[in-house]
Amino acid sequence: MERQTASGLASVEAQHDGTFVLRIDGSPQSQVDLADATNLSFEYMRRIGDVVDALAPRRQPVAVAHVGGAALSLPRYVAATRPRSRQIVLEPDEDLTEFVREALPLPKRAGIKVRPVTGRAGIAELYDDSMDLVILDAFEHEAVPATLVTAEFFAECARVLRPTGVLVANLIDGTAGLPFIRRSAATVQTVVGPGVLLAERRVLRGKGFGNVILVASPQPVPDLVDAGRRAQPPYDVMPLTEFAGKSAPLTDAEGFITPQAPPAVFRS
Repeated sequence: MERQTASGLASVEAQHDGTFVLRIDGSPQSQVDLADATNLSFEYMRRIGDVVDALAPRRQPVAVAHVGGAALSLPRYVAATRPRSRQIVLEPDEDLTEFVREALPLPKRAGIKVRPVTGRAGIAELYDDSMDLVILDAFEHEAVPATLVTAEFFAECARVLRPTGVLVANLIDGTAGLPFIRRSAATVQTVVGPGVLLAERRVLRGKGFGNVILVASPQPVPDLVDAGRRAQPPYDVMPLTEFAGKSAPLTDAEGFITPQAPPAVFRS
């Protein structure tokens, strides 16, 4: 199946293991297992799943705002592991959402509400202290939109988080020294609170392009060291303060460009 959407040409392809991959212009965006929503195929999504599992026990409902929708893999995971959770997905591409709902239907009473709005506009509409978790996982042309990584945006995320709430941001980088990740870490810890980043060691050492997950909260974040060691492949857990160093936070006024993944990195 395929359909032209505002994001590009969307297609859903069945895999040999029974899962389905959503692609936009050939680039994989999500992988969904309709028989088992806890089966997260993408490594970075499994790391975010570790954060969710560390934040709240299984079957304990949580309130989550997702910035970015794609095939709704992470909302499906939360709905499966924590029934009765309240989830809001901010996804501006209505055609993409409709296509996903047709090709990969959501379970009944999943509690997942998709709003056709950008991340900036959608976060601004949410109530203060209303969310246990805000998950940023949004891309345009294989890059994170610059408007979603500034101090001004993360201040809105901090506003909607409850006092014990957690921000999770999926970013990508592979440039020498990882300056974008360092400045993003500085931004998040300054605006939201202290936390950690999760990434493969090769990425942190600048030996490959890949995903880096930032986790921050006004309160101490959950301990993820053991989860990182057990993961396949394993990932390192590093304090944001240590990685950010003296880097300056990112702001709306700068007009910076976020790193774009080379075409061969995430395509298969």
